[in-house]
Order: sequence, then structure tokens, then C-alpha cells
Amino acid sequence: MKSKLIIIIALFTISLSQAQLRKWTLQECVEYAVENNLTVEQFELDLENAKIDKSDAIGALLPDLNGTPRLTENIGLSFNPTSQEPVNTQLNYTGDLTSTVTIFDGLRNYNRLNRAKLNAIANQYRLDDLKDDIRLNVANAYLQVLSNKEQLKTFEAQYAVTEQDLNRTKELVASGVVPRGDLLEIEATAANQEQQIVNGEGLVLISRVSLAQLLQITDYENFDIADESFEIPPSDILKNSPKVIFDKALSFRNDIKLSQANVELAEKDVDIAKGAYYPTLSAFINYNTRYSDQNLDPTDLSIIPFTDQLWIFDGLAYGLQMNIPFFNGWSARNGVKRSKITLERAKLQFELDKLDLETTIQQAYVDVTTFRKAYDAAEKTLEARRLAYDYAKERYDVGLMNAFDFGQAQARVDNAEADVIRTKYDYIFRLKILEFYYGIPIKLN
Repeated sequence: MKSKLIIIIALFTISLSQAQLRKWTLQECVEYAVENNLTVEQFELDLENAKIDKSDAIGALLPDLNGTPRLTENIGLSFNPTSQEPVNTQLNYTGDLTSTVTIFDGLRNYNRLNRAKLNAIANQYRLDDLKDDIRLNVANAYLQVLSNKEQLKTFEAQYAVTEQDLNRTKELVASGVVPRGDLLEIEATAANQEQQIVNGEGLVLISRVSLAQLLQITDYENFDIADESFEIPPSDILKNSPKVIFDKALSFRNDIKLSQANVELAEKDVDIAKGAYYPTLSAFINYNTRYSDQNLDPTDLSIIPFTDQLWIFDGLAYGLQMNIPFFNGWSARNGVKRSKITLERAKLQFELDKLDLETTIQQAYVDVTTFRKAYDAAEKTLEARRLAYDYAKERYDVGLMNAFDFGQAQARVDNAEADVIRTKYDYIFRLKILEFYYGIPIKLN
């Protein structure tokens, strides 16, 4: 029994450790961020409110029905409402049901319904646009962690090589082959690389925390991304001109759809405001009845029963009512003017949003070509630096180069390797941004 308990505890500990050491892929990060972002939840509540507004607008087109029961007791001289006789004290019950319906109100209720439908659609675009921004931000933060991790691995590999050179130089100094100054130079290089490793570890940690914060995860110590390296992905996006990418982006981008929906909402607001110019026609029907505890005939001591009185004294009223707005202090006219100004603002904002999108795509297109060239140049520089380093090492090994010059050659290789990693991930992210504007989902493999 004791051994079984130990096995269960061990299995539980292993499973818990694996759960804590879960490493997230990009897709998992994006999906988690979209599903758990607090702002997304707020926008989802706004969308639910917009749907309720639509239900309100539908209800405004339907007849209403209201009942008003009333029970009163009069003390002192009053009149019996059923017999119109004077009495000192009486108990009265009255009740009525009233239904009204708007037949015509300048189409305001109809336009409010259409506006509510548009508003629900606009809120959906707003929510989807937020999710698009989250996906881009998460992808950028994720790639930053990858870039920092690759740089840290490079620093550690460089330090491992320097350690070998350091040990070898110690032996040469001990045997009197090279001066002690060379050893000091290599020790300084090793110390500098150790500092790079410490800084690299800090950058990895900071970028991991930044990504976790985007995901709204607070367990920073047990949060990490999958250990994978990404090469430059193949892409045909540059075969399309910026104009082609822009035209396609106009057809599906949620921020553009939201801006266009805002114009349509403003147009509906103008129609609603114009409705105040027209007469309002409504119909009503009312059913009412009453009861009194007083006799109809004072010589008759009996009282007509409650239910019988309700039927005897009931009545029905119905009719039409029209409200004609002859003059309302220019409020209707000014309301229309204000709504037209809001419409013009929405149209201008729509054009500005399209211009911003076009500018962003143009910049993204230039960034892709620029960062691709920077990456290619960094690779060529690294290749040249490595050849120079190999040549310098051969000279150093035979005593034709001092440790300082050899350390400079190695430092140039280190810098070139760091530039390759940085420009690679800069290019990957810009490439993914441009593809995203073309409608291609963000994926790294």
C-alpha cells in the first residue's frame, strides 16, 4: 500500500511538473490571447448590448398593452361613480386595459430598427478588428522571444569557443610560447562574452514577460515558448504590387468595414432626424370597468355583486390621434443639420482610414524589401567575417597575430551573427504583416 502511494505521488509530481513546463506555440499563444483578452470581453459585451438595441427597435414597431387596476376608498362627501348619487363613504374599484400602436412617425421607428441592425454589424467589425490587432501584437512579441533566444544561443556558443582558446592560451603562456598579455586579452574577451550572455538572458526574460502580459498570464516563471527555430519562409507576396494588396485589403479588413458601417449609421441618423418633420399618427383602444360598494338604489339594501358590476359598468373606447409638428423651436431642423454634419465627419473619417491603410501597406511593402536586403547583406557580412576570423586564427595559432587583433576579429564575427539573427526576425515579421494585409493568416511554418 505504501509503495502504491509513493508511485501515485511520483506520477502526480511528474504530471504537475510537465504542466508547469508547458511551452507554447505561436498558434496557441494567438488563440489564447484572443479568447482571454479582457478588452475582447468588453467588446463582446458591447456587441450583446447592440443586439439588445435591435430587439428594442423591433419592440417599438409592435402595439403595447398596459393594464391599470385602481382601488380607492373615499371618506366624506363624494359621488358614487356608478349612480352619481352623493355618499359619505364608499369603496371603488376601477380598471382598464389600453393598447396603442404607432401607425406612422416619419419612419423613425423603421429607421431605428435598420440602425440597430447596422450597429450590431459595426460592433462585430470592431470586435474582429481588435482580434486582428491582438494577433499581430502576439506574433511580434513571440518572434521577439525567438530572436532573443537565438541570440543567447549564439552568445553561449561563442563563449564556449573562447573558453577553448582561453585554456589553450594558458598552456602557451605557461610554456613561454606567447606573452601573458595575450592571455589577458582573451580573458577580457571571455568576460565581455559572459556579460553578453547575462544581457541576453535578461532580454529573453523581458520578452517572455511581455508576451505573457499580452496573454494576461501572470505565472511568468513557468511560461515559455516552444524551442523551435524558424527559417525564412517562402512567400510570393512580393509578386503583388502594393495597389493589388491594398485593393484586396479594402474588401476584407475589419477596420475598413467598421469605418464604412459608421458612415451607414450616420446616414440612418439623418433619416431618423428627418422623421421629426412629419406628423405622427397613432391608434389606441381602451377597455375599462368599475365597481362600487354603494347601492344603485338607496331603497334597495342589496349590493350588486363584484363580477356583475364589472360587466354592467364596462366600456370600450378607441380612436386615432395625430400630432402635427407646426413649430418646435427649430429643434427638428437643427437635429437634421447636426446629423448631416456627423455624416460628413464619418465620410471624411472613412476616407482617412482608407488613406491610412494604403500608407501602412506601402510602408509594409517597403519594409519587406528593405529588411530582406538587410538580411541578405548581414549574411554576406557574416560569411566574410567568418573567413576573416579563420584567417586570423591561423595567424594567431602560429604567432603572427597578437591576441588583441585576434579578439577584434572574433568580436566582428559575434556582431555579424547577432545582426543576422536580428534582421532575419525583423524580415519575417514584416513579411507576415504584409501577408496579413493580403488575407493570409499568421503562421510561421
